Amino acid sequence: MAELHQSQQLGKRQPRSQQIVKATTAVTAGGSFLVLSGLTLTATVILLTIATPLLVLFSPVIVPAVITVSLLLMGFLASGGFGVAGITVMSWIYGYATGRHPPGADQLDQARMKLACKAREMKDRAEQFGHQVTIS
Repeated sequence: MAELHQSQQLGKRQPRSQQIVKATTAVTAGGSFLVLSGLTLTATVILLTIATPLLVLFSPVIVPAVITVSLLLMGFLASGGFGVAGITVMSWIYGYATGRHPPGADQLDQARMKLACKAREMKDRAEQFGHQVTIS
């Protein structure tokens, strides 16, 4: 509420000539954008009207060509991505094996220790279960 009151006071403080300049600038900019929007829409409709018969005539060639080119591009991009990922993983493993301590090595060691601990627990449980079955 106080901000609205301050903005009203600021509007009263400005001279009339500044208000007219601001309004003229806003109308000019808005009108220019409306004219550009109309011209763009008109050009789009005209070009679409001209291009539609060409697209219909050449669509048996264009559609398979676009599909082929897009599949080739996706294949090359995927191949490159997998190659980069493979090189990154191999360099990480090399750093880990040579003891350089790459990022994430601590988490890997903790996970390995947890898995080893759980494996020992399961082995002990299996042995206990085996002894109970043989005694019964």
